[in-house]
Amino acid sequence: MLPARLRTSLYLLAAVGGSSTQLAQAQTNATYDPRWGSWFIATVQLPPGQKGWGAFAEVQGRANAVARQFFYYELKSGVTYNLSKSFTLMVAGGRYSTSDYRDLDDGPLNRENRLWEQLTLTQNLARLKLEHRYRVEQRWFSFRDDIKPAGSFTYRNRIRYRFNAFLPLNQTTITDKTVFLSVYDEVFLNPRGPAFERNRVYAGVGYQFDSHWTLQAGWVNQANYTSANFRNNVYTPQTTLDKNNLVLALMYRIKRTKSAVVPTPERLPSQQD
Repeated sequence: MLPARLRTSLYLLAAVGGSSTQLAQAQTNATYDPRWGSWFIATVQLPPGQKGWGAFAEVQGRANAVARQFFYYELKSGVTYNLSKSFTLMVAGGRYSTSDYRDLDDGPLNRENRLWEQLTLTQNLARLKLEHRYRVEQRWFSFRDDIKPAGSFTYRNRIRYRFNAFLPLNQTTITDKTVFLSVYDEVFLNPRGPAFERNRVYAGVGYQFDSHWTLQAGWVNQANYTSANFRNNVYTPQTTLDKNNLVLALMYRIKRTKSAVVPTPERLPSQQD
């Protein structure tokens, strides 16, 4: 039988995933896209040193189907600072491009430049690792078919909160040669409305090979919400576009010079997306 603490952690992890899925489905009657998409994520991370500073860079591509019909990519990077063992600050930015996979030669439908500020809080509950991530984004859009003058942008803000849980299966911490489970739920809020813009639910399994390499594979459901409106005496209720995707994420950590005094701390394999 599994140890009592591991059984308790598994129950909690299952509860997190189940509650998140129910929350995503309960918001509206979703319109599901029957085609599965795919996300591919590659991250290079410089973990914080003794003075607390770190950095990351990431490239991501998304496809409307499994490994084909690519339509979206993002490039982003940022710096981090550990306030303490449990609190981390981040300032980062990125460039995002969305195209019509059926007509890539016409160029992106829209491009986005984004900055964000982020606070991450981590907790340990027995061997279960919990992460709370709070993010505020500033976003500048340019649209291919917009009639605005060339060089002009549409500006938006967004607030995001993600609750992420990790459970190592064959170790008590996530270290070399560790198999782990990961689930998260993230909500996206628009200050100008509709307030509830998006919900993202993830569940996956990962393997940390060593202090450098970590691989994760899983499922993510992303639901995009549009607000209800009343125009020309016609009421349109809130609608949702819901899509399932396969996720493959590879992370490489740049190893700093190891200190003989301070042991290497456990680092959670969080996706930066």
